[in-house]
Amino acid sequence: MSYAVRAFPLRRPVGELMAFVAALRGSRRAEAEAAYRRYGVLLDTWHIQDTPFGPWVLVVTRIDDCADIEAYAASSDEFEVWFKSTVLALSGSDPNKAPLGPPTTELYTWTGATIVGGEAGQS
Repeated sequence: MSYAVRAFPLRRPVGELMAFVAALRGSRRAEAEAAYRRYGVLLDTWHIQDTPFGPWVLVVTRIDDCADIEAYAASSDEFEVWFKSTVLALSGSDPNKAPLGPPTTELYTWTGATIVGGEAGQS
């Protein structure tokens, strides 16, 4: 099981992001749920953060098997095409080329009473 953590600048108005979210919660909910299951997504959580550089969208995805993500990048299913093209329009990040977004390196994790080292290699 893996986590994909991404941060994207929002390049379109917040209202367009909220319309996308509304579609995923409403009219396209069944398609979204089916796609998440198809690609082994166990959790997908989105956050918006206002920064001095404008709003950013932060996404954390828990995936059962990252190998499935290549199938997502290659998919031409109508829902996936809509989803990926909307992500591209909103953020400028192309899920067909980088399905998990820009690469990230975990630096720090805290769980319970334990600090786990990431890149720094300390625990």
